[in-house]
Amino acid sequence: MSRADSLYLRFDGTYDAKAKLEHALEPFLQALEQHAGEWMPSHVKGKRRRSYSRAAFWKAFQDKADNNVPTLYLERPTEPAVSLDLTLFREEAPGELRVILRAQPFSFLAREAPCCDLVELVRAWACHYPVSHSFAGSYADSLLADSPGFGRDIQTSIRDGFDRLYEVFWLNVFGPQLVNLLGRERLLSTPAHRVEELPNGSVLLVPWPIAAHFTHPEARLAQARAFVHLRPELDFDTVLRSLQERNATLAPVEPRFHPDVAPLLLRLLDRTSISQRQRQIAEFNAYPFPEPDEWLPLNATLPSDVPDTHKALEHYSLMAESLVAILHSEVPSILQQSPESLTDADLDFWTWSFPERFDRDQIDGRLVPAIGAYLGEVMVKHLGGQWIARKKLEESQVRVGSRVWLPFVRAHKSMRSRQSLLDFSLTQFYRAAQRHRG
Repeated sequence: MSRADSLYLRFDGTYDAKAKLEHALEPFLQALEQHAGEWMPSHVKGKRRRSYSRAAFWKAFQDKADNNVPTLYLERPTEPAVSLDLTLFREEAPGELRVILRAQPFSFLAREAPCCDLVELVRAWACHYPVSHSFAGSYADSLLADSPGFGRDIQTSIRDGFDRLYEVFWLNVFGPQLVNLLGRERLLSTPAHRVEELPNGSVLLVPWPIAAHFTHPEARLAQARAFVHLRPELDFDTVLRSLQERNATLAPVEPRFHPDVAPLLLRLLDRTSISQRQRQIAEFNAYPFPEPDEWLPLNATLPSDVPDTHKALEHYSLMAESLVAILHSEVPSILQQSPESLTDADLDFWTWSFPERFDRDQIDGRLVPAIGAYLGEVMVKHLGGQWIARKKLEESQVRVGSRVWLPFVRAHKSMRSRQSLLDFSLTQFYRAAQRHRG
């Protein structure tokens, strides 16, 4: 799935684990095939990926026959794209069935028909597989609601589950325990687009009709009204204000990154939670990344002071190879000595927080020389640079156009802290040299 928002559905139901599996899962498959429509999964995966059919589905389950907790993956790679994970907890009594579904683009659910189909699908599942609680809505919005922890630690949230009403989503199914806790009459009188009591005592609740319209004012009003109706001790204005703050966090922000740092920042955004992506873009837009100053004008070049230039260049090459040895497993592109590999290395250093992870002696004694040499070698290879060797590594230069650049100085700055990996990235340094090459 892409890094855009998506429809997120979590369905936790129970089934008769003693029944024949084909019989137990027939309602699941029948409802899926009847209501999925345009987003019906096209493939199923057990140990290997197959085109979806009933026969392929059961073959995938045979692949997982020895697993106590088998998981099957149903997917649709083309739009509307779908990822559906079906997990069975067979040793529980009763057995537990969990479905995690994501669908993109979320705009697909800006139409009434697919929204109605999804509601009918969940309704059918909930009628056959009694739930404690299930929900569907925006994935980004659910993260802002801190689902599924809702402020609890992991152990507590796993132990207690949805033991009280923490949030009202676009689509909700409340099991008998929650119905009793909230009050059946209160639930059935909730102001909402749709409220329905199911045959097994569960209650289906849809506060507003169109899933993708969750940020619309009328949808947030409906969400707040339903939540406060079911939790009357809450203050309506406070709840609505919180939902509006979530809207502000999710409001689209246009990236305005300097071209020299854009490749790295765009990659970093891919590592950012979808719920915080727009806020992170705004922070990157506003952040004053310093212009590289690890260079000298040509007339200030420090002349080579090494007795054997060829030997010095071999030494730089060997140091660069040591960075390849360090990173090649995590960063395969490092073998190519390409400009793109510098961004991959920046990202890896940041992801694993190299400056905080390793001893300072290791960083300054081994890593900084390796990074500086590799950076210089890429500049020589792709910018037509020329090494000017010096006895002190920090004075060693690469001539590119009308400037001489100091890659070892840049490497030293970049490895001071996790933040300095962004402030003094290899990506920016290389692209600045490229820009000033003339």
